[in-house]
Amino acid sequence: MNLLIELRQLDINNAGSWPVPFKVCALIMLFIAIVVGGYFFVWQEQLQTLENAQAQEETLKTTYQVKKRSAVNLSALRQQLKDIESSLSVLLKQLPDKSEMEALLVDINQAGLGRGLQFELFKPAASETINAFYAELPIAIRVIGDYHDIGAFASDVAKLPRIVTLNDISMAPGSDGKLVLDAVAKTYRYLDEEEIAKQAGGK
Repeated sequence: MNLLIELRQLDINNAGSWPVPFKVCALIMLFIAIVVGGYFFVWQEQLQTLENAQAQEETLKTTYQVKKRSAVNLSALRQQLKDIESSLSVLLKQLPDKSEMEALLVDINQAGLGRGLQFELFKPAASETINAFYAELPIAIRVIGDYHDIGAFASDVAKLPRIVTLNDISMAPGSDGKLVLDAVAKTYRYLDEEEIAKQAGGK
């Protein structure tokens, strides 16, 4: 009760004459008000700016580390690029152009005949399958021969200087102890500049 009476008797315009406990309480309350006001009106925005700067710093550090690793490994990466270009060049050389396709078909046929196989079917598809930079020509084949001769034929096809793959292979017994091999031989050729331009224009 006495405390309330003393509070009512305090003169706000003469705070210097207040009792010490009231001065201390007033100072504490003023300090809290300043801190709270400072946080909401000044520090909150500054803290957000600081957090954004710290996040940006981490991003820049990560970017720097990536670029630093790339710079350190630049010579190795250049060598890898040269190796890839060299490998691509070798692969492209294994793809015949239009003028070489007929000779390649003859090579596949000769590979079978050279192993003593009898061709019952050797039928290139009516049209090629055109891809981004190469064309694919399937050839349905059926050959008859001994097991070892058929295996040697498959090996010879794999050793051809041009890329030829055997797909959808099935074997069945034939007459006189022979085997019948049905397969789809796929040959590939690279597209000339006109065909590539046509492909790009069609997309």
